[in-house]
Amino acid sequence: MQSASDQWFDEAYYQRYYYDPRTRVVDPEHARRLGDFVASYLAHLHLPVRRVLDMGCGIGLWRETVARHFPAARYQGVEYSDYLCQRYGWAHGSVLDWQADEPFDLVICQGVLAYLSPPDLRRALANLGRLCRGALYLEAVTLEDYERDAIDLELSDPRLHRHRAALYRRGLAPQFRAAGGGLWLSRRAPVPLLALESPD
Repeated sequence: MQSASDQWFDEAYYQRYYYDPRTRVVDPEHARRLGDFVASYLAHLHLPVRRVLDMGCGIGLWRETVARHFPAARYQGVEYSDYLCQRYGWAHGSVLDWQADEPFDLVICQGVLAYLSPPDLRRALANLGRLCRGALYLEAVTLEDYERDAIDLELSDPRLHRHRAALYRRGLAPQFRAAGGGLWLSRRAPVPLLALESPD
C-alpha cells in the first residue's frame, strides 16, 4: 500500500471532487454547518483560538468559517498539491513532516489521511500531535464506514485506503482525547471534559 502521489492532486482532481456541483464531495452549505458546529463546540469548551492550521486545505473551504467565527485568528493553509499552491498561494507541505515555529490552537485535517499508507498514517498522526496544542478536527473515512454502507462510492475517490478506525485511534491516543463529532483535544490543552462528553 503506497501513499498518494502528489501528481494525483491536479486540476482534474479538484474539478471532479470540488468544483463540479454534480460530482463534488462537499457543498458550501455542508461546509458552513460543519464549521459552525466545530466553532460552537470550541466556544462551549472555552478554548481560545488565535492560530489555525488547515492541513490539506484544498480549495480553502474552512477559511471563511475561521474568518467568521475567529476574526482575530491567523489562518495558515498548507497543501500538498502544487496546482492548488500556485492557484491559491497556500504554503506547500505534507502532513507527514510540515513544521511550525509554535503549535496551533485549532488544527483542521479533513479528507487527507485516508490517502496515506499505514506507516505514513502513523507518522502523520504523530506530526498532528506536535502541531496542535488545542483542538484537532479530523475527518477520515474508515473501513468500518465502507462496511456500513456509509460512503457514496460514486462520489468518493476509489484510491482511498480503507484503514480501520482503531488505527486512527491508536495513533491519536498518546497526544489527544476524543471529544466527539470528529474533535480531538490535545492532552496539552487545559480543557476539562466530563466523562460523558468523551467516547474514551
